[in-house]
Amino acid sequence: MSNYTKLTAYDTKDNLTTGDALKRIKGTELDDEFDAISVAIATKANLASPEFSGTPTVPTASAGSNTTQAASTAFVQAAISLLYPIGSIYTNATSAVNPATLLGFGTWSAFAAGRVMVGFNSANALFDTAEETGGSADAITVSHTHTATVTDPGHVHQQNGNGGLCPGGGSQVPLGNIASGYNTVSATTGISVTNASAGSSGTNANYQPYITVYMWKRTA
Repeated sequence: MSNYTKLTAYDTKDNLTTGDALKRIKGTELDDEFDAISVAIATKANLASPEFSGTPTVPTASAGSNTTQAASTAFVQAAISLLYPIGSIYTNATSAVNPATLLGFGTWSAFAAGRVMVGFNSANALFDTAEETGGSADAITVSHTHTATVTDPGHVHQQNGNGGLCPGGGSQVPLGNIASGYNTVSATTGISVTNASAGSSGTNANYQPYITVYMWKRTA
């Protein structure tokens, strides 16, 4: 692409005196001018659907511009940078390349290795500070035992001397030398009850369903 530059100084010829041989315009001069104009036209981009070569440049629009003007690479880079301000998290499911290389700006450091992210919650002390960490990857074995003793202060059974049924029912128990009447037997008993609970979970039992990605935090 080239610009047309006039080859003949026609205004100088005009200032020459009449009869001066240099005042005449030669056919070769006209040919040279025509050729220069043709080259300039042929190497210029069309107004409609132009095709550029080399490294064309355009003015850089101000940040936030939203018009049909051409966008320079500087404008595009600044716009992308606004999408990832300092403190932003960049994730990639397959590439471990530092975002400074991929995006072309910023300083980035690997972030949250082996952790999932949770939303900020000012009402919960566990989540009320940015980048607060907690939780455990592995479950802890839990074992405990409760023991209780129940004591019956006493109860009475009556049984006839002939080994018959007690009034109100019951089993027959011979009393040997007791011929008649009822025998009253009092007893106090104690019952020990143990309620035990023990359990453990295997490694990784505390993890929610997850998928591994590369995460980076912009620090500058």
